[in-house]
Amino acid sequence: MKNSKVGIIAGLVIVAGAGAWYLNGGAGASSAHAQAATGAKDGKTEQPPAVVNVVDPQRHDIPVVQQANGTVTPIRTVDLHPQTTATIRTVHIKEGQFVKEGELMFSLDDRADRANLDKASAQVEHDRAQVADLERQLKRSQDLFAQHFVAQGAVDTLRAQVDQARATLDADSAAVRASSVANSYTAIRAPMSGRVGGIGVYPGSLVQPTTSLTTITQLDPITVAFTLPESSLPALLAAQRRGKVEVQVMPGADLAPVNGLLSFIDNTVDVQSGTIRVKAEFANRETTLWPGQYVNAKVTVQTIKDAVVIPQNAIVTNAQGTFVYVLDKDSAHLVPVQRLYAAGVDAAVSGLNGNEKIITEGKQNVRPGGKVSLAPITAKG
Repeated sequence: MKNSKVGIIAGLVIVAGAGAWYLNGGAGASSAHAQAATGAKDGKTEQPPAVVNVVDPQRHDIPVVQQANGTVTPIRTVDLHPQTTATIRTVHIKEGQFVKEGELMFSLDDRADRANLDKASAQVEHDRAQVADLERQLKRSQDLFAQHFVAQGAVDTLRAQVDQARATLDADSAAVRASSVANSYTAIRAPMSGRVGGIGVYPGSLVQPTTSLTTITQLDPITVAFTLPESSLPALLAAQRRGKVEVQVMPGADLAPVNGLLSFIDNTVDVQSGTIRVKAEFANRETTLWPGQYVNAKVTVQTIKDAVVIPQNAIVTNAQGTFVYVLDKDSAHLVPVQRLYAAGVDAAVSGLNGNEKIITEGKQNVRPGGKVSLAPITAKG
């Protein structure tokens, strides 16, 4: 009985000790777990800084250029026709030849015209002799009338004959000039300097006013015609008011650009295409530009002076507008900008002073006000 009580007491002591140990261990573990949970809830996990690259804005003048495809067009092209019906006597030029203004190109059969001119000239000489004779008679009659040998009627009759003879002389002189003009039609000369086209007539060919002999095309100077969108019209007109507007065309991959000046802006906008037709004039001594040739034209409508220029890939566009990330010590800030003009990989913008550090690469990982660090510079080569 005594041993039984001792066993019960020992068992209770063991149970009590185990309970105390459990309570002490469990409370410590629960406290540590609670502290860990509280720290995860209240503490903030810091993200590592975003690694970025930056560039310095550049300042320089930016030309605002409008580009279009154009066609080379001659200022003047003349289709030569004879002004009379005759046969070709001589062809003085060759196809593709350059001629100067006034140079003889074709001679027509002029025998009939020369005969008519000679006949009219002879008639004029006859009229002059008749006028001279009547004037002498009138002079003698006036002298006799003064001496009372002839009546006044005789003097008046001779004066009328003199006036009639003079009128006949004037008419026949006009006939000579008309014959001279008709005779000049048999010599066809270049009305301007230019290049001769194809020739479809030969000596002996019968030609008439409807027959095309050849064409002459002026190549220097020459124009390029092209169209620009109507949205470019205000800037184009403003540039023209300021002075000469430069135009550059590219005649081919292997040829140097040709520079000229804007010469014409059409007076209406094409409502079908929404474009305005313009022309530029170019010196063409080397015949770099050829009529009908397609070229790429560039018009400088404006020059932005001392513009702030940054890479286009630094610009961020979202629903709120256009921005760039600027590095400020070790953090990034959004700065609103306005794209004034874009050309190639660069863009001229407003909204920057020009002394900022603009983030280019790595901006997709940047948040406004977030920490950033510069990417290490790797040695090349």
